[in-house]
Amino acid sequence: MNPLTGPAVGLLPALDPRVQAVGDRVGSWLLGHGLAIVLIVVGALVLRALARRLIARLTRWMVDEHGAGGPLGRERRRQRALALSSLLRSVASVTIATVAILMLADQVGLPLAPLLASAGIGGLAIGFGAQSLVKDVISGVMLMVEDQYGVGDWVDLGEAAGEVEEVTLRVTRLRAADGVVWYIRNGEILRVGNTSQGAPVVTVDVPVAYSADPGRVIDLLTEAMVGLRERSAGTFRDGPTVAGLQDVRDGMFTVRVLADCVPGQQYAAAREIRQAAKAALDAAGVPGPPVRDWGHEPPR
Repeated sequence: MNPLTGPAVGLLPALDPRVQAVGDRVGSWLLGHGLAIVLIVVGALVLRALARRLIARLTRWMVDEHGAGGPLGRERRRQRALALSSLLRSVASVTIATVAILMLADQVGLPLAPLLASAGIGGLAIGFGAQSLVKDVISGVMLMVEDQYGVGDWVDLGEAAGEVEEVTLRVTRLRAADGVVWYIRNGEILRVGNTSQGAPVVTVDVPVAYSADPGRVIDLLTEAMVGLRERSAGTFRDGPTVAGLQDVRDGMFTVRVLADCVPGQQYAAAREIRQAAKAALDAAGVPGPPVRDWGHEPPR
């Protein structure tokens, strides 16, 4: 008798029912739970891909559908759309993954009640620890949805003022006039002063000596502002116009000039108005306001 074949042949009939039972059990599980697991995974991946494609299409529509506003407005809409699409992709991925994991756990046979209870306690603890982060994200979403400011705007956020360089869901980056870069958490922004939305109004008070003729000064400034408007059409939307005599005090009076400017050009417009006003008054020989030398006695 062959020692390698004789005993093995004798054992095979005894192992056949066990192998058959295991095979039947594995086959039934694969046809039931295994197929369901495969379908759940494939379905989750397909849903995630569809969600990302829909969000990307929505982002392109938000940027391209309303093309008015020039390059600055387009960049502003693009950043808002990208930030919102990033948030939507994250929410969609987390939601789909959570539902898929719960369905897989049910197919595997894990008890869901303790799992959900543990997840609830863990989520509560994480929520308490990440309150400031959640506050920043929610505030960032609301800032972009309400369009309180965008890239290129000159804003005053209380603690810092400057030009907005970047807006994310958590922080806003400003470049101040002295070159300092400020990073401000969105949850800490309590008020927003935006000088770039709409048509900013520039107010310039031109001081003149009390002895000057107000009517002549107003005529000179009106003529100077007409010439300035023709030279700087890209700075002003309306005006500048001379409103009239504003104040009389301390040996002088002031004449107010108003102008509606292109957003972002209000500071340059104010400088141009002052320069044009001084040049016109100097050319006409109109005296300026008295300047007292505090280091010496006034002349007698």
